[in-house]
Amino acid sequence: MKKAQDVIKRMESLKDDGQCENLMRFFKTKNPTDYGYGDEFLGIKVPDTRGVVKEYCDLPLAEVPKLLTSRWHEIRLCGFLILVSKFMKLTKKKFVNDVEATKGRDEIVTMYLKYAEYANNWDLVDLSVSQILGMWFLLPTFLGSEDGSLQMNRNYKIKVFDELAESDCLWKQRMSIVASWMTNKMGDESLCLRYAERHVHHSHDLMHKAVGWMLRDMGSRISMDLLRNFLKKHSSDMPRTMLRYAIEKMSPEERQMWMKR
Repeated sequence: MKKAQDVIKRMESLKDDGQCENLMRFFKTKNPTDYGYGDEFLGIKVPDTRGVVKEYCDLPLAEVPKLLTSRWHEIRLCGFLILVSKFMKLTKKKFVNDVEATKGRDEIVTMYLKYAEYANNWDLVDLSVSQILGMWFLLPTFLGSEDGSLQMNRNYKIKVFDELAESDCLWKQRMSIVASWMTNKMGDESLCLRYAERHVHHSHDLMHKAVGWMLRDMGSRISMDLLRNFLKKHSSDMPRTMLRYAIEKMSPEERQMWMKR
């Protein structure tokens, strides 16, 4: 049986001190005021981490927390990507209403939420949350079911997302909006609009970028009019970075009009 320690040894064998310095600089780890301060890197590029995930995608779920709680950024990423791999296999059409597959998805979601604080940089959030929580939002679940039946349980799911949005943790807050990358893709704008509204006056630049990105994505995938309606309400007081990201797919003339507002 494969164990987390096997994954850790494999990842440590890929350590690259030269790349490590680049990643520490890129992910803002050096200064106490930086969002990634104190994070530690092995210096492994994402494609190489994905290669390890492919090798160990059948790692028992019980072993994954040992990766999620690692001191090393890339090993935590590997753990979250293994969860993504396991979850997405259970979202195939034939498994949507399957009892065992649903229990498997719910177990992964529960683990993801339990260890969410360990996704403590934007890449860890962005490479995992939409494929897990975003997809879960669109599928039946047993979680939150009072009678134990398989249901959509949207009210319960919204409660889960609200708790993320209202957390004091920047990364959980980012999860609440970036999860809508998947729901936008599937034609459901509700998450995007709800959490864009929640975070429209957020103080952190990383949230300005995330909200603007998801609004832009909603506009291009679902409806530019939905985006325009949001901008009519908020363009005059939303952070400029957020606005620039949101209008990126519009014509130069329309972008200029919104920026002037």
